Amino acid sequence: MASKSKIYFVMEYVKGGELFNKIAKGKLKEDDARRYFQQLIAAVDYCHSRGVYHRDLKPENLLLDENGNLKVSDFGLSAFIESSRQDGLLHTTCGTPAYVAPEVIHHKGYDGAKADIWSCGVILYALLAGFLPFQHSNLMELYRKISRGEFKCPHWFSPQVRKLLSWILEPNPIQRITVAKLMENCWFRKGYKHIDIPPPSPQPCTLDSLITDHSSGSWEPRSPVRPSYFNAFDIISLSQGLNLSGLFEKDLNQRDCSRFTTRKPASDIVSKFEQIAQTESFSIKNKDGKVKLQGSKEGRKGQLGIDAEIFEVTPSFYVVELKKTAGDTLEYKNFCNKELKPSLKDIVWAWQGSNNYTQSLV
Repeated sequence: MASKSKIYFVMEYVKGGELFNKIAKGKLKEDDARRYFQQLIAAVDYCHSRGVYHRDLKPENLLLDENGNLKVSDFGLSAFIESSRQDGLLHTTCGTPAYVAPEVIHHKGYDGAKADIWSCGVILYALLAGFLPFQHSNLMELYRKISRGEFKCPHWFSPQVRKLLSWILEPNPIQRITVAKLMENCWFRKGYKHIDIPPPSPQPCTLDSLITDHSSGSWEPRSPVRPSYFNAFDIISLSQGLNLSGLFEKDLNQRDCSRFTTRKPASDIVSKFEQIAQTESFSIKNKDGKVKLQGSKEGRKGQLGIDAEIFEVTPSFYVVELKKTAGDTLEYKNFCNKELKPSLKDIVWAWQGSNNYTQSLV
């Protein structure tokens, strides 16, 4: 559901609290720890099969319903497989220090699936021990322990658990166990009840039926323009989460970007950018909902380049993200404020993070 400036999510109420609260009371019995771990791995496997990596798995983000079933929450730091660079790896250093995989800390790129598996191993250890495998009051010393995989299992850990943890908390991500192999492990499979999840419906139910356009009673055929699909994971990830990159690199470049929501179809959005390009003497390229504008005038730092990416939330609700790709930042901001934003007023429903350009569709 949505208003001019907000997108609302109706979510399940999980009244069992955080898994963290159980660990805070002390270690769990092995069978109980195994059951929670099985549910966690099943959930993570499902996310990974959809190309989603959580990147901040910890007991505080694992909730329990009234029946004691585990629910994974807080996808604020999650990434899609499309977020990876050409090397196929993720590069944002994020997460909670004690649960972060070594390769994430090293900031050289990492496999989101392998990083999630490491975090699951830390959680399993905490469930069985009642405390974390990697602890130190000094953050850099903590990271050194994690990087070397330095941890000790308490005497009450069974040999099978010790072996499994050694495979999960393997500092080398290439040698670390995969989800598929983990789910074949004999300790993991004890009492495991596999849940068959049906594939997505060819015509899924969307929020479109809940967002009524009172401005027009006419039906408009779907546009041939194909924008990127924008679902709940994407929207949640727009909010800034914990990013540890500042601990490892200096002079981070902030993206010059802004967003707006619109109820106009993708074809109208692209047409509007084409009109702006013609008026402002910009060249334009459009492919799969990504519009690239290139200025013809030489500015202080060359020609101005702007990307506009269109994301479909529902068939009648879109988010458009604008960002500077070339040219001077000040010239870009002046162009946006004086030329671009006023020219877009006919299609903009609301500018995100700004009240100056909020427009209603009439």
